[in-house]
Amino acid sequence: MKHIPRKRFGQHFLADPAIIDAIVRAIDPRPGQPMVEIGPGLAALTQPLVERLGRLTVIELDRDLAARLRAHPQLDVIESDVLKVDFAQVQQALGAIKLRVCGNLPYNISSPILFHLLPYAAQIQDQHFMLQKEVIDRMVAAPSTSDYGRLSVMLQWRYAMENVLFVPPEAFDPPPRVDSAVVRMVPRADFAPLDADLLSELVQVAFSQRRKLLRHSLGKWLEARGFSGDFDVQRRAEEVPVGEYLALAERVAGVR
Repeated sequence: MKHIPRKRFGQHFLADPAIIDAIVRAIDPRPGQPMVEIGPGLAALTQPLVERLGRLTVIELDRDLAARLRAHPQLDVIESDVLKVDFAQVQQALGAIKLRVCGNLPYNISSPILFHLLPYAAQIQDQHFMLQKEVIDRMVAAPSTSDYGRLSVMLQWRYAMENVLFVPPEAFDPPPRVDSAVVRMVPRADFAPLDADLLSELVQVAFSQRRKLLRHSLGKWLEARGFSGDFDVQRRAEEVPVGEYLALAERVAGVR
């Protein structure tokens, strides 16, 4: 029976064999590697992955799709909302040193999924995700560009990222109204071990009024925390490089 894509789950199923092949080549799965696929859907990417891996863990929220996937002898199915999955437990269950994670993420919750995975970066070898191209542009954006923002800073703190493949709407059934792309995310070994909540709050405040100078937003936030150090608030949030936000978060933590 044909599965009808569910709007509430943001379902757009990958259907172009050439694009599927290009994604699999970008991921480069090897036999025995512990991999988790988020949102396998109709298994377009799942099947070529599991053929190369031998075994694959998949996370699927749609109960009808999860039931279909369970019939596959080489798949371990976690029927759950990915935002509730503890990836450290998955890593433990697989007996893995590090996990590889991939998936065609539902576009309506792609940013929450990326933030959910952030605390598990130490357990992960790499991530390959298909996302709305606009989101990937923001993830990899450089300072002083319109795409640079909170997502850029938070993810560049923890990952080296690269846009590896453009995916047009017609590669999907049904086609989304946006262009897509595939991003490679490799956790940084040399990252600054910071309080993620503090950094997130700091960056959120900084970009809350991105057209104004930072003295109107971040300047007041720093004052309220008793920070009197040297930080130039006569700039806009998008003009501050990632490294400066990280150094500031470290100094604010010291004040606390």
